[in-house]
Amino acid sequence: MYNQLEKGSKKLLNAWAFYDWANSVYSLVIASAVFPIFYGALFKEAGVETVEVFGGAIRSTPLISYTTAAAFLLVAILSPFLSGIADYVGNKKNFMKFFCYLGALSCIGLYFFDLEYIHTSLLFYFFGLVGFWGSLVFYNSYLPDVAHKDQQDSISAKGYSLGYIGSVILLIFNLCMVMYPQLFGLGEGGDASMLAMKISFLTVGIWWIAFSQYSFYHLPKGNKNSEKISKQVLFNGFKELRTVYHSLTGNLRLKRYLLAFFVYSMAVQTVMLVATYFGEQEIAWAGDDAKTLGLIGSILLIQIVAVLGAFLTSRSSHRFGNINTLIVINVIWVVICVVAFFITEPIQFYATAGFVGLVMGGIQSLSRSTYSKFLPETKDTTSYFSFYDVAEKIGIVIGMLLYGFIDQITGSMRNSILFLVIFFIAGVVLLLRVPKK
Repeated sequence: MYNQLEKGSKKLLNAWAFYDWANSVYSLVIASAVFPIFYGALFKEAGVETVEVFGGAIRSTPLISYTTAAAFLLVAILSPFLSGIADYVGNKKNFMKFFCYLGALSCIGLYFFDLEYIHTSLLFYFFGLVGFWGSLVFYNSYLPDVAHKDQQDSISAKGYSLGYIGSVILLIFNLCMVMYPQLFGLGEGGDASMLAMKISFLTVGIWWIAFSQYSFYHLPKGNKNSEKISKQVLFNGFKELRTVYHSLTGNLRLKRYLLAFFVYSMAVQTVMLVATYFGEQEIAWAGDDAKTLGLIGSILLIQIVAVLGAFLTSRSSHRFGNINTLIVINVIWVVICVVAFFITEPIQFYATAGFVGLVMGGIQSLSRSTYSKFLPETKDTTSYFSFYDVAEKIGIVIGMLLYGFIDQITGSMRNSILFLVIFFIAGVVLLLRVPKK
């Protein structure tokens, strides 16, 4: 019979962090790199620009933007329910397993993605996203269960590092398979590369399920509360969010900062989600192979530079202050969006991707730490960060809907990117209104 590991033990901490190795392949291979390339190539191969969905014709990029927005909307609605359950029930692991398997099996389902069965295909994409973010709610809630306070920062960083290493390893393997399908017995030409991309979706699902087993074996079930889930428990997350919302009226600095974050974050997250789709459609690549190599290379470049960006931003915030640094980063984002409107060549896309990575890592890490600094000392930080996460996800929904709508009515993603400038400028104005004390 299995003996539960003691809280704070090295083996338990490593088992928790290892789930990052298991699930991070989704965010890199599916959300950022291979699937956007496959999705664009599928429409090109079929020789169509629009598909019939729910009785109307829609272009490929607005369609995926709307689907992504719908998935994040469901995640934003579910998160408070899941947070309340995660804090209370004794079978937390089962909930985490459910979302893990939902996401992983949906990734496997993407192997069958076909324009002829677009509704079913989009459901696989939809539930892959829901499964990934749903499992993270329970994964994150395990941290205080497995680690003592003085261990949490280091083990959280270790999880992030493992996730980055694992996802890059699988992405490079998939890139080799897509670029040289003949070496893997898949044949030659465009059809072989498309098959390799579909197989890469299988590898993500299998990787996610296989490597998560180590974490599931060692993680505890949850707390020992054996009572059933009541209505009070179910809505506890929403009650906490409401409490945080009302508390903002007495904290002007936190209220104004959170509003600024909400506005500029919706633009940041939208750029991150659509960058590959933009590069696939709007850049004049020399050929399909050059496009695939260039886009995946750009994603890897963003990932690497983001680490440097987070470090430089941290140094800048110590010297110039958090708000001043965030203002400068938002100004840089304005410049990036304006430049992106004009770029057409691969070298221009690489340079822009480098700057995106530099400010992407910085703005995310500094935004969260600034929020943490502004929190009242006597309040429940978990509830406040739950509010922060829900605000961020609702921002993604609004950003993706607006991006898709402008893309749809104007027929170009360039106009959507340029429109995001408004949010970054508004973010600067709102940050200037945050009180110094």
